[in-house]
Amino acid sequence: MPPPSPGSPAVPTTALSPEVADALTAGRPVVALESTLLAHGLPRPENRAAADQVEAAVRAGGAVPATVAVLDGVPHVGLTPDRLDRVCADADLAKLAVRDLPVALALGRSGATTVSSTALLAAAAGIGVFATGGLGGVHREAADTFDESADLTTLSRTPLLVVCAGVKSILDVPATLERLESLSVTVVGYRTTTFPGFYVADSGSTVDWAVSSPEEAAAVLAARRTLAPGGVVVANPLPDDEQLDPALHDRVIADALAAAVRAGVRGKAVTPFVLDHLHRVSEGATLAVNVRLVLRNAELAGRIATALAALPR
Repeated sequence: MPPPSPGSPAVPTTALSPEVADALTAGRPVVALESTLLAHGLPRPENRAAADQVEAAVRAGGAVPATVAVLDGVPHVGLTPDRLDRVCADADLAKLAVRDLPVALALGRSGATTVSSTALLAAAAGIGVFATGGLGGVHREAADTFDESADLTTLSRTPLLVVCAGVKSILDVPATLERLESLSVTVVGYRTTTFPGFYVADSGSTVDWAVSSPEEAAAVLAARRTLAPGGVVVANPLPDDEQLDPALHDRVIADALAAAVRAGVRGKAVTPFVLDHLHRVSEGATLAVNVRLVLRNAELAGRIATALAALPR
């Protein structure tokens, strides 16, 4: 970050955990992880166990996990166990996208990072691979509301690869893929051209390209970096036998969206509202699927980061 102007408060620099700092210095693979999933996407206290499981999945893929959050105005890339405890326990932790980071940093606030802010902070720290559950995207009825996640524009200018299970099921998937194309974000399926729908393996949309191995995915990111700023999305669908029942999925999504309308929920409050509704109505089935897909994405991201670290520099 540039130095502050005279008379302005100092803005803290990013704090790397000792393990992440050592790995980056040595050129070992590192995978960034968002903290919004922990603070807002999973119920307490299950979220704390999930945090350990996701980090373990990254390690199983051969990389060092770097969960990202902002604590007391300081961006942290890599959280120690006590800081993970804090993120998972604090019910009032803010949800920070890129637009919110300047306020949190300047005013000394704390918050969990979304896909967009995690990607920004991870790339600034020198991390090239990021794992999440599902991306944000274009919301249904966006033609009237202009509601589109900052994830898309951030990925269009951030040089990293994100492994995900597509975009969240409550979104307009075809419109999101169109926006990713317009923003020149590279999108590939992992061993498929079927674009996943988060809880389900098939969103009904396809992508033009697929990669068959972590090495191919790493090579795509390396090639992208030589051409233009921007990111690579690797869409990693759940196996059919691990997805949510598609009929249950469609019914519960429709019910959840209708409930959000009735409750007057709008903007960034829609996603946590709908996810909570899904969890309750499906009697926990969506939560189990959510954790499974994040673990799969984390392990694959670890393998891709390992392959990326092995490429000639």
